[in-house]
Amino acid sequence: MAITVRDLLEMPHLRLRLHSGAGGVDRAVSWTHTSDLPEPWRWLTGGELLMTNGMSFPSSGADQAALVAQLVDAGASALAIGERMYCPPLTPELAAASEELGLSVLIIAYPMPFVAISQAVAAANLLEQSDRLIRTERIYRTLQRMVSLEVDSSLLSRDLSQQLGCAVHVCHRESSEPWYPHDPRFDDVLTDALRGGAGGARQLRAGAFAVPLADGRELRLVDVPTQPAAVLALVSEPHHVLDAILVQHAVTVIALELAQSLMRVEQDRRLGSELLAQLIEGQVDPRAGRRQLQSLGLDISETTLFAISSDDLERLRDLHVALWRNDIRHLVVHRSGLLYVLCVERPEVLAVLRAHLGDAATVGISGPVATLDRVPEAVREAAWAMRAAADVPTRTFRYGDATPILGIAALDDAGALATRVLGPLVEHDQVHNAGLLHTLEVFFAHQRSWQKTADALHVHRQTVLYRIRKVEQITGFDVNDTADIAQLWLALQAHTLLSGPPREPRG
Repeated sequence: MAITVRDLLEMPHLRLRLHSGAGGVDRAVSWTHTSDLPEPWRWLTGGELLMTNGMSFPSSGADQAALVAQLVDAGASALAIGERMYCPPLTPELAAASEELGLSVLIIAYPMPFVAISQAVAAANLLEQSDRLIRTERIYRTLQRMVSLEVDSSLLSRDLSQQLGCAVHVCHRESSEPWYPHDPRFDDVLTDALRGGAGGARQLRAGAFAVPLADGRELRLVDVPTQPAAVLALVSEPHHVLDAILVQHAVTVIALELAQSLMRVEQDRRLGSELLAQLIEGQVDPRAGRRQLQSLGLDISETTLFAISSDDLERLRDLHVALWRNDIRHLVVHRSGLLYVLCVERPEVLAVLRAHLGDAATVGISGPVATLDRVPEAVREAAWAMRAAADVPTRTFRYGDATPILGIAALDDAGALATRVLGPLVEHDQVHNAGLLHTLEVFFAHQRSWQKTADALHVHRQTVLYRIRKVEQITGFDVNDTADIAQLWLALQAHTLLSGPPREPRG
C-alpha cells in the first residue's frame, strides 16, 4: 500500500504538523508536487501531496475554503504549507473546509526542505512500485489472448479494468459509441458525457483531468496514438487515483489490439471486394456464391446495393470500418469512381452512411437484389439512382422512385427515351469522334447562346453553329422549336443518368 498522510506525520525527522483536517490523514500519497501557481489543482492527476510556500495563496477565508474544495475535487491527498515563508494567515474558514471535506492541511516546519519530504514519499512507495511492476507484467500478459482474437469485441478491456481498478472502454471518438460492434453499449450517463454533456469531455487528453459524471463517477479520456479515431474511456469511482504509468501501458496494449482488429477487418474487406467484383461480372457459380455470402453473414435474398460518390476520398475508403463498427455485414468494391456496397438493407444503414460521409455524398439505392444473377442489374440501378440523387435535396435516391426532373423510375424507360431521341447522334459520335452530344449539352447549359457555348468549348462561334446544325440534321429535331427542345433536353438528362455526362471528343 502507498504511504499515507498519517505515516508522514509520524516521521519525526520530517517535522510535519497537522493544522486541520484530521479526517484526511488516512489518504494515500502517491507522489509529491510543488507549486506556487494561483490555481495549483489544475496540475494534479490525483493522489499528490501538494506543497507550497504560499506565494499565490489567497488571503480571504472564502477563497481559502474554495481552494480546499478545488484540491479535493482534483484528488489531492493533502496540502502542506511552508512555515515562515510567503503564505498569508490561515483562516478559520480554511480549517472548517478541510475538516468538512476531509483534506489534511499540514505545516512544514522552517527550514525543512521540500525535497526531503519528496524523498521520504518516494522511498516509502518502493513497495507500491513493486506492485506496479507486477500489474504492468499482467497488463502485457493479456496480449496472449490476442492469439485467439475475436475481431468484433475487445478481449482486453475486461482484464485491463481489473489491473487499473476502473472500467475500461474503447470508444469511437466521433460518435461516442463503443468501438467494437459486440462490446456492451454505454449507459446513458456515460453516453451523455462522451457526447459533450460533461463539459468538454471530448477535449480531455492523457487522462490528466477527471470529469465528474451525473451519477458521481469520474471520466477520463486517453488518446490511442496509433488510432486517432479511437479513445480510451476510463470510468472510476469518485477520487479514485489512477496510476498514470499503468494507464499508458494499458493504452499501448489497446493500441496493439486495435491494430490487430483493423488488420483482420481489412483482410475481410479485400476478400469481400474480390467476391463482389466477381458477382458484378457474373463470374460466380450461384451455389458457391450463396455459400460464400452466407459465411459472411449475408443472405442475397435480403440484400440491396448502394452506389456512393463523395469528394472525401479518405472517408470513402474507410466506410467499411464504419459499417463493421456498427455490425452491418457488407461487401464493398470501388469501380469507375464509385463505391458499391452490398448489404442487408436496414434503417440504420443509411444513417451510418450519412454519419460517416456527411450530407454532401450522393447515395443511390438499387431495387432488391434477391438473386445472384441480378447483381449486375442492381449495379446499373444503383448507379442510375446515384446520378439522380444529385438533383435531390437529401442527396439520396432509390431506384424505382420517379426522378424529380424526368418522372422516369426505371432504366428501361430512360434507355428508351435516350435511344429514340439521341440514338443516331450517339452512333455518329462513336464512329466519327465528333463530340456532337457534348456540344449539345453545353449548348443547352448556356441557354442556347452561340457565343457562350463557343467560349465554353474553346472553339469558334461558326464551329458551334456547324455542329448544332449537324445535330439537327442527324436527329431531325429543331433547336428553335420548343417541343423539340424539350425532347432533346429530357433525352440528354436520361442519357446522363444512364451513362454520366457526354464526354468531349479526344484529339
